[in-house]
Amino acid sequence: MAQIDLALIGGTGIGSRLASLGGRALAQPTPFGILRGKLTEHNGSKILLVQRHAAGHKTPPHLVNYRAIATGIKALGAKLCISSAAVGCLRADWQVGDLALCTDSLDLSARNITLFDHKVEHTDMTHPFPAAPRVLSIAQSLKIPIHEQAVYVTNPGPRYETPAEIEQVRRLGGDIVGMTASSEAVAMREAGVPYSTIALITNHAAGMFDEKLDHFDVVRVMEESGQKLVDIMLAAITLAQN
Repeated sequence: MAQIDLALIGGTGIGSRLASLGGRALAQPTPFGILRGKLTEHNGSKILLVQRHAAGHKTPPHLVNYRAIATGIKALGAKLCISSAAVGCLRADWQVGDLALCTDSLDLSARNITLFDHKVEHTDMTHPFPAAPRVLSIAQSLKIPIHEQAVYVTNPGPRYETPAEIEQVRRLGGDIVGMTASSEAVAMREAGVPYSTIALITNHAAGMFDEKLDHFDVVRVMEESGQKLVDIMLAAITLAQN
């Protein structure tokens, strides 16, 4: 079985960038299905590259197999896992194109993701993104600006939120909104994988400004600003080696 140092999960606009790094296809069996990705080497480290939404961005957020991703990465022995997330912003003082480090979450997806269907296991979620401090140090060393703390709100998708829903989660303390990271964080915590999510703000959320939400705009911003996120991911290799 292949053993890896680092796992990188690319969401919208980043998965295809990671896939372009090359490597050989991997199909890792898990109790929850097959984890598919690519194995590659970079600066002497073995890396697993995973496209969260599959090749061609075909898998919607509510059908992503978060449990297979987490248990597959755990089985491969990853010392660190970093994911990307395209998000809407709930704060008027943060800008489109900014990076934000996820440090807490509100899971409103109702997915009830868990690895423990057949026994009682209560997992501590005090730190849903436990590797965040390590990733912050990487961004700072690269002099890449990043908002150091962000509460990620997960809604089920694939639709965008209504203005009333956005107002509600703003009052609950959310900073950014997406459709995946809380579910992924739960699975990773239960699997025992050191995990962090870097969010890239692609738009302000519904009702904050007079603008219509369009997935093509999300992809465009990820294409324009996504390289700095990938740079942080690849710089994490040295952390995973230690």
